[in-house]
Amino acid sequence: MEDIFAYRLMAARKMAGLSLQELSDKLGENAVSKQSLSKYEQGKMKPDSTVMIALANALGVRVDYFYSEPKAKVELMHVEYRKYVTKVSKTEKDAIEARAKSVFERYFELEDLLGIDDKPDYFTYKKVIKNVSQAEEAAKDLRERWDLGYDPIPDVVEMLEDKGYKVIEVDAPDGFDGLKANINGEPVIALNKNKSADFDIVRKRFTALHELAHHALRFPDEIKEREMENLCHAFASAVLYPEEMARKELHKERFHFYEKELVLLKERWGISISAIFSRAKQLGIINDYVYRKFSIGFKRRGYHLPGKEPGRFMSREIPTRMERLVFLGLAKEVLTINEAAHFAGISSWKLREQMNQLV
Repeated sequence: MEDIFAYRLMAARKMAGLSLQELSDKLGENAVSKQSLSKYEQGKMKPDSTVMIALANALGVRVDYFYSEPKAKVELMHVEYRKYVTKVSKTEKDAIEARAKSVFERYFELEDLLGIDDKPDYFTYKKVIKNVSQAEEAAKDLRERWDLGYDPIPDVVEMLEDKGYKVIEVDAPDGFDGLKANINGEPVIALNKNKSADFDIVRKRFTALHELAHHALRFPDEIKEREMENLCHAFASAVLYPEEMARKELHKERFHFYEKELVLLKERWGISISAIFSRAKQLGIINDYVYRKFSIGFKRRGYHLPGKEPGRFMSREIPTRMERLVFLGLAKEVLTINEAAHFAGISSWKLREQMNQLV
């Protein structure tokens, strides 16, 4: 029991984004030293009931959370983030990973309870990716294997869930876009829940495919992180905007690009205007001079700022599979309302508000 409490206390503290000292400070008049908290987390000491209640209040959990052993204990292995995580502190990273771990524990347990054993259709690419051209070939292979043709992808997150990838959202600061990890050999993806606004949809699509690249592609052992990130970017943009269509629609023999044209392309393909220009440069449709000229004008207009780029792509890009499994569990009467609320990560009264039985 002490081990369960120690494990859950550490998880709750990390999910709250607090250091031991910060948690000690937050307890205020119910003062517990940093050293005592450390001993709690190591299973060397156990608090009394008063301190237990204070800990639950400070961490935003119920007291019984500390003693509810997760039935599907998971570990995030081979964790990788999009871009350098310079905008996310070590404490914030710990919080993001703890929150993701908590959701995935519920996800795996829910599948087990419902007896879900769907066969995934993961994309893997055996060749080692050393340059942009090879990343391009990998993207073409994905579109061919998943029968995407040359059409726009209506919803990237939905597509990944249909192929068997577990995709979740977590509360996270603006500096975080997404991460990929492995749990028991299964590829999983976590995205920033707070980036579902209209202006972040195209970025979210791109991030999901970027994390897929980290799962599916192989890179040389000696590759630098920045170079690997650039190749993941190249793969994501090539999946979103296939080469054949980019060459057909952008045309090399031209003197100008107009904003309205680029907005129409963004709204058709679900790829940002800046990524369209990067794609054009990647394919040799424009040269470095034109690209630099575009970048200067883009920033001068303030289009690089959040929500300022014109155009809107109509897509949700929100994971729904886990939520659908919750309602399936209710429909099969495998789950009680309280159990379903636990898996959904919401209160039972809020779940009741969503329950509008038709049959």
